[in-house]
Formats: sequence, C-alpha cells, structure tokens
Amino acid sequence: MADTVLIAGASGLVGAATVDKFLDDGWEVIAVSRRRPEVFSDKPFQHLPVDLQDEAGARAALGGLSQVTHVVYTAVYEKPGLIAGWTEQDQMDTNLAMLRNLIEPLTEVADLKHVSLLQGTKAYGIHLHPMPVPARERFPRDDHANFYWLQEDYIKDKSAAKGFDFTIFRPQLIVGPNTGVVMNLPPVIGVYAAICKEEGRPFGFPGGIPYVWEAVDCRLVAGAIRWAAETPAAAGQHFNLTNGEVFAWRDLWPAFAEELGVELGPDEPVSLGEYLPTKADVWDKIVAKYGLRQNSITDILGESHYYADFCMAYGAEEPPPPAFVSTVKIKQAGFTETWDTEESFRHWLRVLIERRILPPAK
Repeated sequence: MADTVLIAGASGLVGAATVDKFLDDGWEVIAVSRRRPEVFSDKPFQHLPVDLQDEAGARAALGGLSQVTHVVYTAVYEKPGLIAGWTEQDQMDTNLAMLRNLIEPLTEVADLKHVSLLQGTKAYGIHLHPMPVPARERFPRDDHANFYWLQEDYIKDKSAAKGFDFTIFRPQLIVGPNTGVVMNLPPVIGVYAAICKEEGRPFGFPGGIPYVWEAVDCRLVAGAIRWAAETPAAAGQHFNLTNGEVFAWRDLWPAFAEELGVELGPDEPVSLGEYLPTKADVWDKIVAKYGLRQNSITDILGESHYYADFCMAYGAEEPPPPAFVSTVKIKQAGFTETWDTEESFRHWLRVLIERRILPPAK
C-alpha cells in the first residue's frame, strides 16, 4: 500500500506546495484546511474542510483516518495585525490546541511513521533581540514564551509515547503564490505595484533603511519536508531552511518593477500595513478593469501587509540586527536544494498574473 500523508494547513504557503510535492511523488494525500488548496497538480487528493480550533469537529473529521502514515503540520493561528500577537499567551495556547486537536484523534487510530512541524526564526528571538550570526540549530532554546516550544514539547512527548519520528523545520521568509495568508510578500508587492500604476505614481521601495535578508521558496520547503518523511538522518532533528543566499530589498525592487510592468521610482517610505487597506476602492477598480478574480484587497493580503513592514524595516532609524541562519546542517544530512531568490520572486509574481490575481504586465 502507498503511504498516506495528511497535510494540515493545506491551503497555506507551505501546505499547498507540499500537497503538490507529495502528489508528484505518487503519495496518497489528505489535505486538511478550511479552504480547498489551489495546487498545480492534476492528480486527485482528498480535501477535508476542518477547523482545527474546533476540537469536536476535528475529532469527528479525523477520527476515522486509520490509513494516515505521515503528517505535515503547517497550520498556524495569527491575530489581526500579526506582530503584536507573537508575544500573547492566548495566541500560543490556540496554536498548541490546534496541533493537539489533529494529533490526538489520529494517534488513536493510525500507525504514524513521521510528523513534520514548522517553526521559524522567532525560534531564535528575531522579534525580540539580536540573533546570533549565523543562528544554528544546535544552540540552546531561546528563553522566551513561544508557541513553537509548546508544540515542540507536545510532539516530542507524543513521539516517545506512540513511536513515530518527527522533524522540525525553521524556514526563513517563505515566498510563494498564496493569497489571504499571514506571511507572504509577492501578493503584497504585486498589489502595491498595481495601485501605484493605476494612480500614476512610480513604484518606489516603501521600506526603511537597508536591510539584508534571506528567503526560501515554498517549493524548497516542500522538498525538504518530502525528503525528511523517509530519511532516517532527519528523525528528531531541527533544520534551518533558506534558498542559500542573501538579498537586499532595494536590489530586488527593479526586478519586481520589470516583472510587473510598472515604472520604477525613488524610495518612498510607506507603511503597507496602514496604506494598502485604504486603497480597497482603487483595487476594486483594477479588478473590474482587467477582469481579475473577484478578490477584495483583504482577500489577497490576509495579514501579509503587516509582515511586509516588518521585513522591509519600515520606520527603522537604525539598521535592524542581521537575521541570518546557517543551513549547513541540512546540507550535511543530504538535502542540498537551492534557489535563486530573485527568480523565485519573479516566478511567483508571474504565477499570480497567470492566475488573474494580479493585473497583466503591459
């Protein structure tokens, strides 16, 4: 029998890419998400519209899935406004409850082999203090309250009790095509460019002072998750994930302008978190003008416009501390995939245009 993977948060950035990856490799896939994931594969998969905050509903939907052998957990709960919620206890408790609401009914009926779990650079305190450069997986746990630690401790205990392996991934600034999610920047950049073009304004970099980042394509994250599912060297490990290079936002901005067919302008600091919601009427006109999908600006942005301000250092008067992670560990373990970050952003902007979420580049 083929292995069966259940992917929680399947409509999200990593979830949808992981659905594609496992389908391409011939797995049976059960996608768990409130929205059906938009994927590239034409292979069939099962979709279960489950709200993981609903314990009873999750148990009813998942309690009969005895065929599941692998779990990929990419679901996350974030509060409106995004950043403030990262330090609030109820947000942490909700994320733990969601994971438990999935794993508890599954482990009662299924013989799980492996669970993949997502963290990120908040594990190194990026939102609270300077990170070590580079941040390495072997460092002691950063001493701050975080739902990562709640989920990690839970899955370690459950792994020991039920005999399955687990792997925890820490990707840095994931890039993909998904809209209405909490942390994905291509749709935000594309919407901002379209509004600039519609209003006859040049497309200037809206962030703050120079800030060098790392990013990771969602396809690379999906590839790493697929690799870990059957790789003994990944069992019980944490792995940082990046494309394998660094970038500066200002240096990518001309590529964005070219790909989106807009006039590049000088820097113009703008809080995208505050500005874009005020342009809902302009976006509606763009949708009508180009015959785009009937998405409101809120449908597209999710909470990602707040993430844009954070990533682009809007309002910063001093350079934020560098946030670089080492990916030596996963490469030495055998996963060596890399991506060109500029081409990654270009690719997903093109996909958003092809899907008629963004207007055509003319």
